[in-house]
Amino acid sequence: MAPWASREGEREAMGEVVALENQYRPAKPVFFDKRELRHLMNIYSRRVSAGDWRDYAIDFQRGQAVFSIFRHTSEAPLYRIAKTGRKGRSAAEYSVSEGPRLLKRGPNISEVLTVIERRLELVT
Repeated sequence: MAPWASREGEREAMGEVVALENQYRPAKPVFFDKRELRHLMNIYSRRVSAGDWRDYAIDFQRGQAVFSIFRHTSEAPLYRIAKTGRKGRSAAEYSVSEGPRLLKRGPNISEVLTVIERRLELVT
């Protein structure tokens, strides 16, 4: 017996047609705006001038933008600054990680980056 035929010989539906455009909504892209990039590059350029850092990368993943800082190009990133979009909210969340450790998380990039800026101070 064919899969679409019932015992009485009637044809019955195998499934329901669903419009995919109503089901799949891609996440809004997350990116760093001009003010955020200026803040990141300001810290980065000071550390490059001091000889501490050498390279950076910006990655865009699903729902997240990541600014990675490297001491050497071939190494794993020293720091990862991530901007994550929130579902249903316009405000993003920022986080700073050092390797696998989360150092700080918050709604304001300036506050979150203080954890890196504090490490800039010279101790004499």
